[in-house]
Amino acid sequence: MFEKILIANRGEIAIRIMRACRELDVKSVAIYSDADKTSIYTNYADEHYPLGDPSPSKSYLNIEKIIDIAIDSGADAIHPGYGFLAENSRFGKECEKNGITLIGPKGSVIEAMGDKITSKKMMRKAGVPVVEGTDKAISDIDQGVKIADNIGYPVIVKASAGGGGIGMRTAYDEEELIKAIKSTQSVASTNFGDSTVYIEKYLEKPRHIEFQIIGDEHGNTIHAADRECSIQRRHQKLIEEAPSPIMTKELRKEMGDSAIKAAEHINYTNAGTVEFLYNKGEYYFLEMNTRIQVEHPITEIITNIDLIKEQIKIASGAELSYTQKDVVVRGHAIECRINAEDPLSDFIPDPGKITAYRSPGGPGVRLDSGVHTNYVIPPYYDSMISKLITWGKNRNEAICRMKRALSEYIILGVETTIPFHKAIMRNPYFQNADLHTHFVDQHKKGIDDEMEQVRNEDLERMNRLKSTFMPGKKIAAISVAVGSYLNTAQNNKK
Repeated sequence: MFEKILIANRGEIAIRIMRACRELDVKSVAIYSDADKTSIYTNYADEHYPLGDPSPSKSYLNIEKIIDIAIDSGADAIHPGYGFLAENSRFGKECEKNGITLIGPKGSVIEAMGDKITSKKMMRKAGVPVVEGTDKAISDIDQGVKIADNIGYPVIVKASAGGGGIGMRTAYDEEELIKAIKSTQSVASTNFGDSTVYIEKYLEKPRHIEFQIIGDEHGNTIHAADRECSIQRRHQKLIEEAPSPIMTKELRKEMGDSAIKAAEHINYTNAGTVEFLYNKGEYYFLEMNTRIQVEHPITEIITNIDLIKEQIKIASGAELSYTQKDVVVRGHAIECRINAEDPLSDFIPDPGKITAYRSPGGPGVRLDSGVHTNYVIPPYYDSMISKLITWGKNRNEAICRMKRALSEYIILGVETTIPFHKAIMRNPYFQNADLHTHFVDQHKKGIDDEMEQVRNEDLERMNRLKSTFMPGKKIAAISVAVGSYLNTAQNNKK
């Protein structure tokens, strides 16, 4: 087992990894930019070291500086979490060069799966279903037009080196295709330093279903069941649940076997996720994420497997603690990503100071967070505040618990996506599990109307809160924060 692990990340995922380290009696090392000096995770760790300039390129993406800190601190392993350097093959190779274990797959695997064209070729060889499309880069517009004509519209243009839906563009005819290719090439070049794009058939209303896989260095690979991530906006996940509402034992075995086949074909080790699109009874490989996922808690809850601890143990050379027969799905879990964004203003980010904070609790509620009252959400990074997770013996109970937990969650000083999540939990189509990746766009009017209703209810609740707290001097700050919330909400209504 490792003696000391550096966490090359920040916020809630850093705390999540540090918790696993404590349970394994392993020391943890935090790194932090100037913007994260007051973050909880910096003090939660056994040691912490500054990165300086808060810009990502000079802090959490600065490979040389992070490697130097790992060496100076005596860390024998690095856990990258998700985002930042988690799927950077060069980072993996630099760790290997300096005798540091990267808790994740080998750099060569990260590189192969990071290139979407290469990954699809490999999946075809492995016998995993793949969406019809190109198996090489688009060299020019004319070639793209011919390929789209052969596949048939609509098609989607994607960045080969991309991830998280960045740069994706859909085209329903030749004119839209030309614009999509140019746009995606530009976005890909800016974000990934690689303008390579490819084309594939666009599925109109697919479900996004993924399988958590885990493999060790001893030839053992299992899946830890499925998750549904169809509630998205601009290809960014907003709500996830496990298991998928449409999953049967037979379908889970078939898709799970394909996920394992995909992992074994590339000799994958550690935790990862094989993502599929499911449409009209058929499923197709979408991509493989060579890291722990944001939504890993819902898998942990329904399987009782601590994925982070399993990652650490596997990276230290241990065999998997579980066989496929040990993976049993119990109940249902839902995760809502709580971001500092205004869902009533096209989800515009709203960084700033949290002036009052009260987290939810009670039976079946888990909150992964890294913020506190007076914490300032910096504008440099992802706007995530926390991940709110509920569990129930069935999907309906998980939804009811999520409604209750959301009603208890108070965050003042910044706008959050809590009203959006409340609206989704009330939506009859969501409650009936009529899901697909364009759910938010299709039901936008109903969701917006429900959010307005939620806002009105919150205004009434905040007024009661204000009148209750106003007399107390010790909570004057909360009273001021509530007043600020009321003014902001009323202005938004106008």
